[in-house]
Amino acid sequence: MTVITCIEDLRRLAQRRVPRMFYDYADSGAWTESTYRANEQDFQPIRLRQRVAVPMEPRSTRTTMVGQPMAMPVALAPTGLTGMQHADGEILAARAARAFGVPFTLSTMSICSIEDVAEHAGRGFWFQLYVMRDRDFVARLIDRAKAAGCGALVLTLDLQILGQRHKDLKNGLSAPPKPTLANLINLATKPRWCWNMLRTPRRQFGNIVGHVKGVDDMSSLSAWTQQQFDPTLNWRDVEWIKNRWGGKLILKGIMDPIDARLAVQSGADAIVVSNHGGRQLDGAESAIRALPRIVDAVGGQIEIHMDSGIRSGQDVLKARALGARGTYIGRAFLYGLGALGEAGVTKALQIIHRELELTMAFTGHTDIETVDRSVLVEGTYPTA
Repeated sequence: MTVITCIEDLRRLAQRRVPRMFYDYADSGAWTESTYRANEQDFQPIRLRQRVAVPMEPRSTRTTMVGQPMAMPVALAPTGLTGMQHADGEILAARAARAFGVPFTLSTMSICSIEDVAEHAGRGFWFQLYVMRDRDFVARLIDRAKAAGCGALVLTLDLQILGQRHKDLKNGLSAPPKPTLANLINLATKPRWCWNMLRTPRRQFGNIVGHVKGVDDMSSLSAWTQQQFDPTLNWRDVEWIKNRWGGKLILKGIMDPIDARLAVQSGADAIVVSNHGGRQLDGAESAIRALPRIVDAVGGQIEIHMDSGIRSGQDVLKARALGARGTYIGRAFLYGLGALGEAGVTKALQIIHRELELTMAFTGHTDIETVDRSVLVEGTYPTA
């Protein structure tokens, strides 16, 4: 049996167990994938200062994001089609996150619905919102998230139009999979995945199918979604959503100081420095390189979070040192889910937590709240 010691071990196992079209959906970026690769690679040159003969116990990674307590500064990012990495994937990931003490963020484009997750995994999870042209549908989504007791609304701003992802086009991505010869052959090599999917009724976009007039199945859903992402989204819409929601609002997809200042003016509670995991604008800089500039522009006025490229607890520590109050993992938990289901998500969280607390101790800190740029070697990290 494979001994799993890092996120890369989970990735390799997920690649063997998840059908190609869904694995590629998670583990790919737009166009040349240069930004997708940079997100992860740009963490590597940042060096840590090792300290000795300092107390290393007791250690605490406990902190808060938007005022909510959590076991470490990590949330599970919103990821579409999570329920196609593993049957009932959103429910399983939410359970694992809840047990560990970190937030799970449910995507608008999830397979399991808001109500499904609330019923089977408990309330308090966060909900991610895409803004559609159909504002009545958006309003109902917000109201459903409130009724389900979601603890925060994460509004994604960087998907007004869809970035081109070559692997999805070549694979003919769909949920459920199109019965092409290539897909059928590939599915035949994934018996565990097929068996689990046959046992669940959740194989469509649960937040949309049955909740939009005329969208009753996957074929009608495809036509609807192609028309619904809204390129006219603007800051007035953010204000309307904030007022409709009434709770903690997090704006995701901020990469420029100008947008960060506008986010502060909007009255949001937090922003997420994120390039959508390199899945939108290929050629954009990595999130970790953009982070210090955003912190310099608005730090202290609004809570700053960061995602895109985090694969380890050391990455979490580096982001925290550069000013991120919290971080999000997407692919890292999806690898765990695809590899081992709920247990795999728990394993991913355990790996990141262990790496975080050990690295924190080696750099002379026993409390995550005291970590700052002093843990980094000057000249090795990006600055404003």
